[in-house]
Amino acid sequence: MFAEARLNDGTRALIWDLRPGDREAVREGFEQLSEETRFHRFLAAVPHLTDTMLDHLVDEVDGVDHVAIALVVLDADGTGVPAGVARMIRYSEQRDAADVAVTVIDQFQRRGVATALLGELMRRRPVGIRRLVTTVTADNAASLAMLRRLGPTVAEPAGPNRLDVVVELPSDGGPGGEPGAGSQVEARAAAEDEIL
Repeated sequence: MFAEARLNDGTRALIWDLRPGDREAVREGFEQLSEETRFHRFLAAVPHLTDTMLDHLVDEVDGVDHVAIALVVLDADGTGVPAGVARMIRYSEQRDAADVAVTVIDQFQRRGVATALLGELMRRRPVGIRRLVTTVTADNAASLAMLRRLGPTVAEPAGPNRLDVVVELPSDGGPGGEPGAGSQVEARAAAEDEIL
């Protein structure tokens, strides 16, 4: 399944489910990330993705409890260039809660990639997810703003330069339990400056 998207500058993009065949593209995309982007994503210095990490990030995606999508920017010739990925993973001990992560390759940041990915991820989120529970670096204003667009948010200190964040998601039914959740994200983003 794929969806079409437009970035802030009108550039066309496609979003689709991450598949096992995307493993090398994920590895190559990671190699394009700056150290700062890698640190914000993994909360640690990660020089390269290991095979074990790729197993988790790609092979364990089941579309039920672990949903992951990729956004590819289309150039004038229609050739796709990977720009980012987003994922939501249900917690096994909290069936109504999930972790969320969005990673955008540096050259595509601040163009609306994260907003497009997050809107689509909310439409495809696992059934029954009512809360997002995640940890971000305290200096990652983009992630905090992105999370706050989704619903009422509480962020509490969780160690040096860390915040534990809980987002209560709207419960108005539909795909993933929330129709319109993706459009709510997009409407809020359109009303604010894009910061990712």
